[in-house]
Amino acid sequence: MRNFLDFEQPIADLEGKIEELRHLADTGEVNIAEEVGKLQTKVDKLITTTYAKLTPWQKVLVARHPDRPHFVDYVERLFTDYQPLAGDRAFADDHAILGGIGRFQGRSCVVIGHEKGRTTQERIRHNFGMARPEGYRKAQRLMDLAEQFNLPIVTLVDTPGAYPGVGAEERGQSEAIARSIERCLSVRVPLIATVIGEGGSGGAIALAAGDAIFMLENSIYSVISPEGCASILWRSADEAKTAAEALRLTAQDLEKLGVIDSIVKEPVGGAHRGPEDAIDAVGAAIDASLSELSSLEPGALKARRRDKFLAMGRDALA
Repeated sequence: MRNFLDFEQPIADLEGKIEELRHLADTGEVNIAEEVGKLQTKVDKLITTTYAKLTPWQKVLVARHPDRPHFVDYVERLFTDYQPLAGDRAFADDHAILGGIGRFQGRSCVVIGHEKGRTTQERIRHNFGMARPEGYRKAQRLMDLAEQFNLPIVTLVDTPGAYPGVGAEERGQSEAIARSIERCLSVRVPLIATVIGEGGSGGAIALAAGDAIFMLENSIYSVISPEGCASILWRSADEAKTAAEALRLTAQDLEKLGVIDSIVKEPVGGAHRGPEDAIDAVGAAIDASLSELSSLEPGALKARRRDKFLAMGRDALA
């Protein structure tokens, strides 16, 4: 069954009627196929108008939709000869961050990303996409490998944030995130990052400080979740909608601010309604960017990346 968000209830009602009609016998008095066609037209129009005017909070809900394509879906569709690599060579293998070597459009590359999981067991195994220090240290190890063999890096970001547990803090969570950001900025090969769902806090930036940063149209990217922001500023998570407005966490806001480079269009109704189309759109953006960045020398690449991040916010403050 399709998962519907709260604001999609009118769409859910119409699709429910369509399903009821499809199970009815065609008696001749009513042309079932014709009625289904009319209702489907209404559904398509309603989806288009609804998604054309989403609020920031509604985009948060869409970004968290359980049916959005995950890291493993992108790897399966976009990469061939994928060989997963595990462990940070220091403590453990964190399943919230996955990565390995594969081929993208014929190019050998390293791909790294967050995985949330879908079923209850998968979500527990992947810790809902919230990485521990060993996850970020694994990412650093894979970036080192990419630099050693001169392979471009593709990262796919989808996390509510780094895991805030006691054990993670004891093992140096903040240091691991900082080192991962530092490695993103210093690596001497192209690094292309795409926010495919949630981009939460330092847990997202640790994989997203790249030469090119893309966001899917209905994804979010923020220093803190709306619920967390509301709990701090208003002492109540009930103000999450207000916080979402204030955080300017949508792809459209962040493109205007110069935090990201480009927005990748999603199918009408969100990536969860057309996952293959969404994945292909991300693949096209990555391919175009890789073609541009691959011609740059390592020194020029690092300098360009440095200038890119130093320039963020200048226009907004001017």
